[in-house]
Amino acid sequence: MGKTAIITGAGSGLGQATAVRLAEEGVNIAVVDVSEKGANETVALVKKAGADAIFIQADVSKEAEVKNYVDKTLEHFGSIDYFFNNAGISGSGKYFLESDVAEIERIVGINLLGALYGVRYVADVMVKNGGGSIVNTSSSAGVIGQDSVVTYAATKHAIVGMTKSLVAEYAKDGLRVNAIAPGPTETKMVAEFYAANPQMKENATGGIPQKRLGTPEEVAELVTFLLTSKAQYINGEVVRIDGGFTNTK
Repeated sequence: MGKTAIITGAGSGLGQATAVRLAEEGVNIAVVDVSEKGANETVALVKKAGADAIFIQADVSKEAEVKNYVDKTLEHFGSIDYFFNNAGISGSGKYFLESDVAEIERIVGINLLGALYGVRYVADVMVKNGGGSIVNTSSSAGVIGQDSVVTYAATKHAIVGMTKSLVAEYAKDGLRVNAIAPGPTETKMVAEFYAANPQMKENATGGIPQKRLGTPEEVAELVTFLLTSKAQYINGEVVRIDGGFTNTK
């Protein structure tokens, strides 16, 4: 039946691009997103690329909904080989002391608790079945400090720690866990953030040596490489894909 991947935040941006790229490699996709419209678009794109796909709606900040998407994937496909633990939000762009507690809790709930719940249930399946591969989405804000994203940066730094520690515990059981640290990328989330904070786009692109944003397709190539058998001896790494942005900091 082929390999199966779960992708969270698969209704747009990096998740959607990676779903399509993996489908081109014959990987079936469990498309997980809170948005039905975007997710159904991804399902159609995956099937057009020649693989099977199902949509499972989930708010990843809710543990029961995370467990459900894992259970539904197993019911439909019978296995979980790859996991792109990708769902996340950026926040308002307000300075930390101007942000409210509700925003802090929402960002932590989706970006950190959602990622932890995901690996808790997916890695359990993988270890019991002899192994698997996970890629977690961190960020340039997960490897350097950046202003106006304090809570977001806290969650993305935490993703790095989670990635490395999972390897320390479960590499011996066949689990590979890596993270990506994208810089500013042409996604809907980034576009909305820059629309609300236009000066930040100017600052970001001015600080990227390649003088442009990345594309979801470029990130999808990296994720596909890290997830699949082509990267068997890469484990516990945080791979920056940012046009040199963090290299200059």
